[in-house]
Parts: sequence; structure tokens; C-alpha cells
Amino acid sequence: MPRVVGVHGIGKQLLGEGTLLKEWQPALADGLRRAGAGGAVSEPDVAMAFYGDLFRPAGQYLAVGDPRYTAADVGEGFERELLLAWWRAAAGTDPAVVPPDADTLAATPRSVQAALRALSGSRFFARVALRAMVFDLKQVHRYLLDPDIRARARARVTDAIDEDTRVVVAHSLGSVVAYEALCALPGHRVRALVTLGSPLGIPNLILHRLEPRPVGSGDAAQGVWPGGQDLTWTNIADEGDVVALVKDLRPAFGAGLRSARVHNGSHAHDATAYLTDELCGRAIAEGLA
Repeated sequence: MPRVVGVHGIGKQLLGEGTLLKEWQPALADGLRRAGAGGAVSEPDVAMAFYGDLFRPAGQYLAVGDPRYTAADVGEGFERELLLAWWRAAAGTDPAVVPPDADTLAATPRSVQAALRALSGSRFFARVALRAMVFDLKQVHRYLLDPDIRARARARVTDAIDEDTRVVVAHSLGSVVAYEALCALPGHRVRALVTLGSPLGIPNLILHRLEPRPVGSGDAAQGVWPGGQDLTWTNIADEGDVVALVKDLRPAFGAGLRSARVHNGSHAHDATAYLTDELCGRAIAEGLA
């Protein structure tokens, strides 16, 4: 049974366990080699907890794939706020992105169009189609606000974890799913949680909506630890990763969490870029030791 369970991020609804493992396994092995632990895991040791299909629209003749979203489909409240947060983050790390000002942040359809246009010209979202960008917003929104989707996604993770699993590696939205799944799995034997490009620390939008709810409120909110005292949690973020708006999760989850920075170049949020880094390999190797 798997010693390592991977949990993918947003935008993977058109893939599956097998296709994602073809990307993750060699990258994970490279990271272990960089950390001097080559050969620590073999293919049967790694499983992918896949939940992307929960967000894939049902196929219909002549109409298969993601909905053809436009700027008008970005919902009020959560989706608009997250989009504008991405814009601010992109402008803070990419000189090619014009920063939002007080006028363009007004809650109007025009501000949404401006945000999408600015992000489409950024390094981070340069290869992402507008409809895919809006779909990603809605995917995060649906996970947090749809109890059925949330429960089914978490079940994919808990079903993949067994008594042999020692490491959970989770990327992007998958880090939220994995965190909540581990919190809902008392007595699990996972010894290392490795989160990559995680949005877990975003106040109000993510942190304060977690299950279980953080203890306290506002800036003093403290997330529940997702395991026992022997669990090591390493969070890794690239400075240019727009999804990981809050790079250091220690204020939100405690000083026991290890926070690390890596350099993924133009692939700031790419899962394989994170996996090949030595620090990621080291965190995984320590959990397997």
C-alpha cells in the first residue's frame, strides 16, 4: 500500500490518477535525489488522491469540457475577492502587471475584466485561458461552499491513506483538501505533511472557512494541528506563487510548522517544479525514514 499519497491542485479536472502520477512520480524521485535519498520510494509506493472529476461537467454530445466562462461569470463576494487578491499578489511580484488602484477595485464588472486582463499578461497566468482562470476561481469557491463536493473530495484523500502511509504531499487547493482530511482522520500514521503553493493561510477567504474552524478570530485565529505531536508539517512556497498569497503559515498554524522558500523560475505554481526541489525531497525523505 502507498507510503506516499499525493493530492493535486486546481485545474486538473480533465486529467486523472494515472496521468498525474506520470508527472509527479519522476519529479518526486528527482527531489529525493537532490536530497541524497534517491531510491527511497518506488512506483507502487506512491498513490494519487484524485478529486478533479468532481468539478468536471458531465459530458454531452457536442459539448464536452469546461464551461465557456467569461468575466461576467465571476460571482460577487468570494470569487471577486479572490480574483482581486490574485491581482494584487501578481502585481507585487511581476513588474509587467499594472497594480490595481482604488478605482479599478470597485465592485463593478469592469474591475473584473481589468483584473482578468492584467493577470492574463502576467508570468503566472500567461498560459492560462480566461475561461480556465474563471473555472479555477469557481473550483475553489465550490469546494469551500458546497458540502457535498467538500465531503467527497476529502473522502478521496482519506480513502487513499492507510496504515502504511507516512507522507502526504499536497499542492495548491489540494493542500486544503489534505489538511481537512487529516484533521478528520484521528489516529492516522502520517508522519510528514508537505504542502506546496498552498492558499491555506489566506485570511477570511480560506483560513477562517476551514473545517475544523480555527481557534480564535481575526488575526489571532490559530488553525488546528492536523495530526499528533510526531507529525512534521513543511510548507514550501515560491515568492512569485500567486495562489500561495500567504507564504509563511507559521502565524496561522503554529511555530512547529516549517516554512521554506524555493525558486521555481517562470513556473512558480507548478507542482513538478516544487517536487524536484531539494527541500521538498528532504521533507519527504524525513517522513519515510
